[in-house]
Amino acid sequence: MSSPDPQVRAARNHSTPAMGRGPVVAVTGAASGAGDLLTRRLVASDEIKQVIAIDERRGDIPEAHWHILDVRDPAIAEKLRGADVVVHLALDLDLETDPAARTAYNVRGTQTVLTAAAAAGVHRVVLCTSTMVYGALPDNDIPLSEDAELRATAEATGVGDLLEIERLGRRAPRAHPGLNVTVVRPAVLVGGTDTALTRYFESPRLLVVAGSRPTWQFCHVEDLVSALEYAALEKVDGELAVGCDGWLEQEEVEELSGIRRMELPSAVALGAAARLHRIGLTPSPAGDLAYTMHPWVVSVGRLHDAGWRPQWTNEEVLAGLLEEVEGRHTVAGRRLGRKDATAAAGAAGATVALLGTAALVRRARKRRGI
Repeated sequence: MSSPDPQVRAARNHSTPAMGRGPVVAVTGAASGAGDLLTRRLVASDEIKQVIAIDERRGDIPEAHWHILDVRDPAIAEKLRGADVVVHLALDLDLETDPAARTAYNVRGTQTVLTAAAAAGVHRVVLCTSTMVYGALPDNDIPLSEDAELRATAEATGVGDLLEIERLGRRAPRAHPGLNVTVVRPAVLVGGTDTALTRYFESPRLLVVAGSRPTWQFCHVEDLVSALEYAALEKVDGELAVGCDGWLEQEEVEELSGIRRMELPSAVALGAAARLHRIGLTPSPAGDLAYTMHPWVVSVGRLHDAGWRPQWTNEEVLAGLLEEVEGRHTVAGRRLGRKDATAAAGAAGATVALLGTAALVRRARKRRGI
């Protein structure tokens, strides 16, 4: 897939540089992923005075001022002195991380950063969660308003952490007068990411629960980074969604991807997913399935009003995702070797393919002596 030229894409989302020295921006999680991309973007911006980069390892961006520490360390307050804005991207949403450890890191880290930012005199913190916090429900409006009630539960991977992060963000200005919090909620994030939703497209068939009406809205990581820059420069604030304009219906996704569906009754799909996760054979809990069953697309109105526009379409992001996952084999959220994936794909029926994952993984574990 050919995508828009990076320099052209960046220019589209940059306004004329502001006069004056600009803010000092600190980025947590700056050595990898979206944090690395944002740090690179900020150090190249004429609107930023300085970038403070914080991570547990040093990244390869010499223009940033690096501090190496865990974001849960209260000493971070001293490292944030002089910063005007903090963009907090040090989150662990890895499917393979122990859920309790993941929650402890994400929640304590956010709590520490908010408290430290207030103590250091920072006036704005930008948090990054997900549009998953709205919840995937059959009666959702299409699209949801950014002001819609957050109706998600903690049943999907990492969503409980994101809801708690948002709760901390709402409380912070009351606990620390003068501290403002902006929350950026990306749609299905694509671009060097590994989530239950990107793994959905690694399967030999796209699981569709009978009677459901899935809709898909993507967000390329480059668009997320440009939106975070807008928030860091205080061109937009509050709680805002970021993603491609519009959405794709499931039938459009299947046509564009060329991947055929396998349709299962709701009780079979949810019951199998719950059992496989409960006995530790798949990383995704049954709650993840809701996000492939029900609509949860969101209007991107606040960023649009501020002059921001996504540079990727849903179709382009999906094509890029398919290129990225080519050669990977996942069934029921579990990555398999090529031989086991071929067996699952060739199973006589969709139910056998899903439920047979348990036997495939058990055989693999037995071969490894686990």
